[in-house]
Formats: sequence, structure tokens, C-alpha cells
Amino acid sequence: MIDLFLSDPNRRDEAHDNDSTKWRISLLKELESVMWSGMMSGGRAEVRLWLCSSIASVTCVAPRDQRELFGNLVRCRGHKCGLASHLLHLMFDKSPNKGGSILAHTSRILQKFFQGNPDRVLQWFSYSSSGNGLEQGKGLKALTQFAFKNRDICWEELEWKGKHGQSPAMVATKPHYFLDLDIQRTVENFIQNVPEFWSSDEFVESVKDGDIFFIDRPFFVHYFMNLMYKENIGDIWQVIDGFLTEHPFSSLCQHLLITLDEQDLCYFLELLRKSLNRKVEFQHFDNVTDLFVVVLLNCGATGSIDLMLLLNAVITRGRQLLRLLRDEEASELQAKIGDTVSKIAAIPSNSNSLTPIFKNTGNMTIVEAIKCLGLQSWVLYYRLSQECKTPESWESVFMNNQIGFRISNKNALLDHDGLLEEDCSGFDRSPLVRLKRKKKQKAKKKRRRKYDSDDCNDDELLDFDSTRLELDFLQNTRSWLLSTDGYTSAWSSADLPEHLHKHCLSRWMTWLLEK
Repeated sequence: MIDLFLSDPNRRDEAHDNDSTKWRISLLKELESVMWSGMMSGGRAEVRLWLCSSIASVTCVAPRDQRELFGNLVRCRGHKCGLASHLLHLMFDKSPNKGGSILAHTSRILQKFFQGNPDRVLQWFSYSSSGNGLEQGKGLKALTQFAFKNRDICWEELEWKGKHGQSPAMVATKPHYFLDLDIQRTVENFIQNVPEFWSSDEFVESVKDGDIFFIDRPFFVHYFMNLMYKENIGDIWQVIDGFLTEHPFSSLCQHLLITLDEQDLCYFLELLRKSLNRKVEFQHFDNVTDLFVVVLLNCGATGSIDLMLLLNAVITRGRQLLRLLRDEEASELQAKIGDTVSKIAAIPSNSNSLTPIFKNTGNMTIVEAIKCLGLQSWVLYYRLSQECKTPESWESVFMNNQIGFRISNKNALLDHDGLLEEDCSGFDRSPLVRLKRKKKQKAKKKRRRKYDSDDCNDDELLDFDSTRLELDFLQNTRSWLLSTDGYTSAWSSADLPEHLHKHCLSRWMTWLLEK
């Protein structure tokens, strides 16, 4: 029997088997050691990604707090680990206008950007095709507007492809004559002889939306990092703070946390824990994100990333952790895990077997207690995945642990004639009753008239076999509505181990932390 330990712990009952509790804790520590050897042999990078994903799922971080979290990290450690580079790439992708506003005030750097680089010149100062023919791109439009407005100082710098140039008066009446400009030579002249253009309103307007970043992203990332760390320009930090405030926390985590080494990730977790500690209080842990936050608040100040890697894996990634451990080629490791789980399962237990941990009769720290409960919940996941293979075995678990259940009627099949046949088991445990449709009955009558008696016997056998296969399929794909979530979701055998292991841990954590 698989005991889920879901009975409310009897606080008045002091008669507990301390030897069994000590043996359970000892075996859980042994399991922890075996699991670590499996995770560290080749899966540590994946385990880190799980942790980053759990951090990204946290929804109780205020915009101001996320700005402080990532802002402190970027200021203190961003230049050494590639964090600042990834942040700039993200900002250029999602909010290029923010970077463009900085570039508009330092646009003289673009003289160097274009100087001696024909490819960049032709990408920015060019024509683009449209439904109405050729249109001036942003760079060329800025240059021609500036040249016409300031023709007394720079018109002679325009280079034309023809034998002779065009006068301002002629171009004013026929703007398409600008098509005859020699773009490359003209821009070179403006770089050398018209410095006013690079700080003009026309050119600033052309770059402030940030589209220019896509011409050569690495150049601008390097330039902005110099502004941040060498010149320490206040305006750029203000823009970055604005982006960190407005951009979704989950996206920032997904793009930036993967760049951190474990020391910096641990530092970030400590900052996150401090920002959450002032405001988060949970009465019940309704989802895995709540569980992760509570674990972080209670276990995130150990100074080591290892504990959070382990707890996150066993609490939020039970299925993936089991797959990771099975993927390891070492059969000895898998045998050790199976053997340790079997020893834990063999410990005499009842509904109050975990009460000594809830009541902390062994003077455990809260971190140790949470780790034991997390490992015990994964033991349940492992056992449920291995031992419950039939609907009857699942229903036995429900009944033995006082979990109310109803068979879901969501399953439906198509019969041979394309007619819908429903699982009509409803909310009880009675055998399936197949509904026969009139159309199907008529079709069978036609077949009986058409074939002789021998053929009919064959058809009946085939129909019987098909019916039995369909019944077996419905039995094996049965799903249940459970009292654990108020009968709101249908749970299949594939999802039940994860649902029950998280439900159990939520209840246990509530009892452990209740005041």
C-alpha cells in the first residue's frame, strides 16, 4: 500500500516510533547522495536550467523590485559574465527605441561607424522598394533633407552618377533626381567635410527608433557597454532601469539568468529572497510556484546553490528528474535509487508517520525538514510511477488515502461507422454502458441481410473483438476527478504521479510552517 500521509497530523498523539523516523531520515539522506551523484555526472547544466525556469515563473515580483534585482546585478557583475551584453541584445530586440534615444544624443559616433565601411553605408543610406516604386531609406532621407535645407554649405558635397550635377532648383521640382546620387562617395564627403550633419535634427530623427542597431549589432553592444562601464553615463543607466522596470520578469529571467555562473546565480537568489521576504505570505500552497517561493524564502540563504538545485528538482521537476536519472547509463545508480526507495517504502507507517517532522521532535532545522519532505514527496512520485499501472491500482490508492474520486466521462471514441461512442461511466464506478445509435443499428441490419450465416458469424466475432479492444482502451485511458482539487480537473494515469506528489508536499508544507 502507498501511504500519502494526507491525514491531518494528530498534535495530541505523542506515541510516535522515533526509530522509524530516524531510519526514514537516514534513508532520505542516502537517497539525496545517490541522486546528487546522478545529477552531477552530466545533468547539472539541465538542473540549473530547471532552477532558472522556476525563478522565471515567480509572479509576485513588483516592477520596482525587478529593476533593483537586475539593476544591481548588471552594475556589480554584468561586465564580467556577459550579462550586460545579453541585456543589451534583449533591449535592442524588444525596445530598440530606448537604445535609439541614447544614440540620438551621441550620434557623432556614427561617423566612425560608417567611415571606411561601404556595406554599412549602403544599408542605411539607400532606397527601398515599395508599391509606389523606390523610396528613400531613413538615412538617405535624412541626408537629402539636410542637404536641401543647408544647401549653401553642403550642396557641393553631393556626388552624382551622371556627367554633371543637379541644382537645388531642379531637385526641388523633381525630387526623384536624388536617385542619381552616388551614395558611397556622398557619405564619405559628409563624414570628412560636413560634421554638422551627424548631430543634425534630421539625422537624429533617423536613428532614434533604433532600427540602425540591426545593421551591426555587435558594434553597438560594445559601444553601449563602454558607455555603461568605462564612461558611466547616467543617461544610459536611466534607460536600462526603465527597460528593466517595464519588461516582463519572466522574460528577463529566461534571457539573462542562463548567462550567470553559479556564484552569481546564488547572489541573485539571495537578492530575490530579500525582495520577497517583505511581502509574501501564503496560507495555502495552491501551485508549484507557491511551493518554490516558500522554499526559497526558507532555504535560500544558505550561501550555496546546491540546496536550491536539489529542492527545485525534487519539488517542481519530479518527472524530468526521474527521466534524467534513468537516462544515465550507469545501471548501478538506477539500482541504488530503486533499492533505497524500496527500503523507505518498507518502513512501517501510518497516517501520522511524518508528524515528528511536522512537529520537529528531532530538533531539525527548518531547512533540514523541508529537504526531508521534498525528498519524501519525490519518493511518492517514484513509487506512483512504478507501481500504479492499472485503473484498479490507482483507485486503490485513492480509497486507502481517503481521496474522493469520480470517473471522468471526458473520453470518447469513434466506432467503425464513424459514430461517436462515449464513456458513460459518469461519476460512479459501474461498468461501461455503450450507447447504440439508430444509424448504427440500421447499418448492422443491412450487413446481416447481405452476408450469409458464416459471414455473419465472422462479423460478429470481429465486432466482439473490436468492442473488447475499445473497452480495454477506455479502461486503460481512464481519468478521474479528485477531491484534491475539488473535482475540477480530470487526471489521467500519466499525470497523477506529478499531481499527487505536489498535492502531498503542499499539505505537508502547510502543516510544517503553520503557526
